[in-house]
Amino acid sequence: PTINHHDGVFYILNTCVDCGGNFLITATDPAGPWSDPVWLPDLEGGIDPSIFFDPDGSAWITNNGPPVGAPRYDGHRAIWTQRFDIAAKKTFGPRTLLVDGGVDPSTNPIWIEGPHIQKVGDWYYLTCAEGGTAEGHSQVVLRSRKPDGPYVAFEGNPILTQRGLPQDRALPITSAGHAQLVQTPAGDWWATFLAVRPYEGDFYNTGRETFLLPVTWTDGWPRILETGATIPYVHTRPDLPAEPAPEVPMNGAFTVRDDFDTTALPARWIMMRNPDGAWYDLSSRPGTLLLDARAVELGDNANPSFLGRRQQHMDAQAVTELEAAPQGVGDRFGLAALQNDDYWLTLSVTRRADGVWAEVRRRAGPDEAATGAIVAERRVADTGPYRLQVTAKGPTYGFALAEGDGAFQAIGGDLDGKMLSTKTAGGFVGVTMGPFAVRGR
Repeated sequence: PTINHHDGVFYILNTCVDCGGNFLITATDPAGPWSDPVWLPDLEGGIDPSIFFDPDGSAWITNNGPPVGAPRYDGHRAIWTQRFDIAAKKTFGPRTLLVDGGVDPSTNPIWIEGPHIQKVGDWYYLTCAEGGTAEGHSQVVLRSRKPDGPYVAFEGNPILTQRGLPQDRALPITSAGHAQLVQTPAGDWWATFLAVRPYEGDFYNTGRETFLLPVTWTDGWPRILETGATIPYVHTRPDLPAEPAPEVPMNGAFTVRDDFDTTALPARWIMMRNPDGAWYDLSSRPGTLLLDARAVELGDNANPSFLGRRQQHMDAQAVTELEAAPQGVGDRFGLAALQNDDYWLTLSVTRRADGVWAEVRRRAGPDEAATGAIVAERRVADTGPYRLQVTAKGPTYGFALAEGDGAFQAIGGDLDGKMLSTKTAGGFVGVTMGPFAVRGR
């Protein structure tokens, strides 16, 4: 999504893929409440809408969309713009093609997207991502004297990329693009952008993350990073007033403990899709998270009883305590490391006809059972508590279980975590870790 502020109103534009298309919502306070979605049907078939408020009073919505006619090659897309009526909240007038394919159409560039228009001085600058979201990702810039073009590409493009750099460099950050230029009150220019931190080659489990670098202007063109330069892990912060420390850090090494002693679930906990009923409870027993075990599997493409927190480090560990063993045969309570419905690892305590067992399960693709396959198991005490632990070390994941006050004992050994990577499992969000509960069928 993109967020803009104009005349006391905040605008968020986004795309609901396969569920309605492009829309905008508005609010006078970024904390909300936000309006109901206003759909933008003129953008049919497109993604990445962005709004630009021209100093002359006009407004424009720019987005990625299909090219004119049949695509010439896989990944052939285009950038379009159209006037926007601020009062009526709808687009109007002709749709204008700004970029066809990319900054150099002769090379068949792929996935021109994420457009933003800004006016600096007498020029309108159009910045876009180009090259897809993998290792070929980049950011390019064009400029024009009018918001609807024609636009001329910067000869020094791309203004940000990490493609072509040695894969064996230290602490690589790759797949950089989808940038947006911002200016501080002091007049300094910076860019936020997306990139990833692989542990090997193009394998990463922490999803796309947000980065920040300064922007320099030379001869009327912006540049985020010189060609061949690597993105640094650490950089001097912008000259802005210090913000209060967040409750949960966004970077560096840290430990977070959640005692579930609040009346509302903190925003850092997420679930798969919208909640289908009230299946989690924080109020009945403050300091305890209660999950309703339902007959919904992690692999059912539904809304299972699972709450996850994003894995933020290549090397990470999550631990939870399960108070009691399941009572119904086939019920499973446990801890998951999950990329999506089709790719996950779990450690669970389950009741069988012959007692209570610990199981490590794996689902490594959509063709496998929605329940996953048992890859390790062992008999455990019939009564809790049990402590469950998952440890990620780059490409490997491991589980351990402790009974009562006993020590953790590994179960299942080192498991291949590359199956949870974006390269294997797809998606951009990265692994989430957290508790789940399933009722046996």
